[in-house]
Amino acid sequence: MPKLKPAYLIHGDDHGRIAERRSRLLALAEAQSGPQAIQLLEGDAASPAAVAQAVNALTFALGRRFIVADGAERWKEKDLEPLLAVLANMPPETTVAFFAREDSRAKAPRALPAAVRKAGGDVSAEETVKPWELPKWTISRARELGLELDREAARALVAEVGERQQRLLRELEKLATAHEPDAHLDAAAIDALIASSAERRAWSLADTLLARDLDGAIHLYLTLRAQGERLPGLLYWMSQRVRLAHEAASALEAGEPPAKIKRGLRMPSRAADRLIADARDAGVENLRHAICQIADLELGSRGGGSRIVSEDTAALLALREIALAGTRERVA
Repeated sequence: MPKLKPAYLIHGDDHGRIAERRSRLLALAEAQSGPQAIQLLEGDAASPAAVAQAVNALTFALGRRFIVADGAERWKEKDLEPLLAVLANMPPETTVAFFAREDSRAKAPRALPAAVRKAGGDVSAEETVKPWELPKWTISRARELGLELDREAARALVAEVGERQQRLLRELEKLATAHEPDAHLDAAAIDALIASSAERRAWSLADTLLARDLDGAIHLYLTLRAQGERLPGLLYWMSQRVRLAHEAASALEAGEPPAKIKRGLRMPSRAADRLIADARDAGVENLRHAICQIADLELGSRGGGSRIVSEDTAALLALREIALAGTRERVA
């Protein structure tokens, strides 16, 4: 169990990372002392005076107690006096944590970080990283997790996963779990480990689409996008899958036995059976149409053609067009 300090301040404009740090602290506090030892101060109840009162309150609880205060970005310098006095003389076995979700107009008071450090605590700034700074940020986060990435490996990870810091951190955590401490990963290793994962996710979307499950395809697409998947990457792997289905449908139409087609697919048996069945149901013409739809969408996602709607709207319309191809509901 890590040794906890008397005070913490976690602030910055990366609100997702701050929420994650808060959740981890609460989980650690509950595991160490139980939920009865945690006092949450939120909204109007989270004023500097209220925090000071909570820290000084008498308690008969055994073990370390925790006071968690949200909304420090709303506090004013003039209101800090009672809290600064408490931080200068923290009671034993007590941890107070301040969380400030900052933006251009709301910042934690300038005196608070200095007071937290003087109390023997930690101050962490969780800032949104500019795109060109992401490789350096990725290398630092990887090192915290016991991985060594060179700059090319970090660039490869950003290229595969996208620019969302939370998504990058999730991928780094997966890599750390799968490797020994202090493992060194180069760009080739990142490509092999991460690209295959992205490929499988996109293939799942393509398979759902080939099965004419429009609702499932839309749900999966929106989920993947929310997780940080980039549209060009999804389209690349989807295109590969649909082309594979088109080849299978063409072979079936030419009279080739399904067993022979299956042997040439080089995929797990059940997945091959499903692909062949979906290819047969879709037909050669509909799959050719799907390939064209994906190609047009990929061109638009890379800046080609004239865009009238957003790329996600265009993608959802294309998914609907593909899933409903050959039915009465097909979009003209």
